[in-house]
Amino acid sequence: MQRYWFGDIEDNGECRPFKGEPEEMIERCRSIESDMKAYMPLSMAKAVECSGISTREEYIGVLRKVCISLAREKITRHYSAGDLELIQMVRMLNELDHVINLLVERGMEWYIVKNPDFSRKYKNMNQKKVIGMMRRQKRSGLSSIAAEIDALSDKRTRLMKEISARAADVAPNCSEIVGGLVAARLISSAGSLRDLAFLPASAIQVTGAESALFSHLKGGTPSPKHGIIFQHRRVHNADKSVRGKVARVVAGKLGIAARIDYFRGEADEEFLEKAQERIDAVFTGGEAE
Repeated sequence: MQRYWFGDIEDNGECRPFKGEPEEMIERCRSIESDMKAYMPLSMAKAVECSGISTREEYIGVLRKVCISLAREKITRHYSAGDLELIQMVRMLNELDHVINLLVERGMEWYIVKNPDFSRKYKNMNQKKVIGMMRRQKRSGLSSIAAEIDALSDKRTRLMKEISARAADVAPNCSEIVGGLVAARLISSAGSLRDLAFLPASAIQVTGAESALFSHLKGGTPSPKHGIIFQHRRVHNADKSVRGKVARVVAGKLGIAARIDYFRGEADEEFLEKAQERIDAVFTGGEAE
């Protein structure tokens, strides 16, 4: 027996049209699993005849409604995935970083024009102090620009907190190992939680360091030992002699954590405890992986 969206056709050629509403047809389409080796495409005339629909135009109209409904359902399911919103949040954070840094740089150039003697001190000052200096330029438009930069910085801080909280829901194991913000950046760079879950540990280790990796492959520069995971405290605080080992261990545990998050979607306390012990052991003693 061959199964089609509109009904079944017995081996003897007898037609059994499916009687139901379009919603029921959609449910039927979900349940059909065809062996493509044995699948026999039908002519339009035979399909119309066996569907129980009177005309070719009516058959195409019903088929169109079913296809549109299935497509709409798949699109809705795709965009309801939690990691898609998380990715957009990370991209917004990246844009905020870019805009804030650009505005601070331009504002500082403006400030130096007004205060030429200050140029030598500029490069060693942190961003918050620089903005404060610009805001004190009361009789200049620079003060209002600095106020806007301050407001953007506050929004960036709030967004970072939202990203960390969202990442803890979407990828609880990854977030527990490297923190919500780093986990979110990894998911964004990989493309999705599913893509991250299927990456090998070696790829996770250098995710975010693509430019350095291409330079290594093309120009023979030293290979990168870490990418985004460098933001994790155990990696960037590690002694240089063991930093590569720590990065490899963290990447390996992240690969497992991402698979648990993707397939189970809940924290595995036993795994997390052992993973943290392993990372700490390499960090403190430089043990071999």
